[in-house]
Amino acid sequence: MGEHPRRIAHHHPRSYQAVKAATASTAGGSLLVLSGLTLAGTVIALTIATPLLVIFSPVLVPALITVVLLITGFLASGGFGVAAITVLSWMYRYMTGRHPPGADLLDQVRIKLASKAGLMKEKPEFVNFQ
Repeated sequence: MGEHPRRIAHHHPRSYQAVKAATASTAGGSLLVLSGLTLAGTVIALTIATPLLVIFSPVLVPALITVVLLITGFLASGGFGVAAITVLSWMYRYMTGRHPPGADLLDQVRIKLASKAGLMKEKPEFVNFQ
C-alpha cells in the first residue's frame, strides 16, 4: 500500500521558496507603507480640518440638521405617495373585479362580519365574537 498522506512531503526547490518569501515580503511591505501614508494623511487632514470645523460649527450643525430633516421629509413623502398609489390601485382592481392579492381574505371577513351583525340584530345576548 502507499504511504500515509501526512508523511508525503512536497519538496520545492529553495529558489521557489525564496521567490515566495521575497514576493510576500514585498507585498506586505508595500501595504505597510501605504497604511502608514494613509494614517499620516488622515492625521494631517484632521489637524487642518479641526479648527475649521470648530470655527464653522455654529453654521454647519444647523445646516446639517436642516438637510437631514429635508431629506427625511422628502423620503417620507415619497413613501407615503407610493403607499397611497398602491392602495388606490388595489382598491380599483378590487372594485372592477380583477381579484387582487388578499381579496379572498377580505371577502371572508366581510361575510363573517355581516353574519355576526345579523345575529346581533336577532339575539344580541348570545353573540360570541371569536
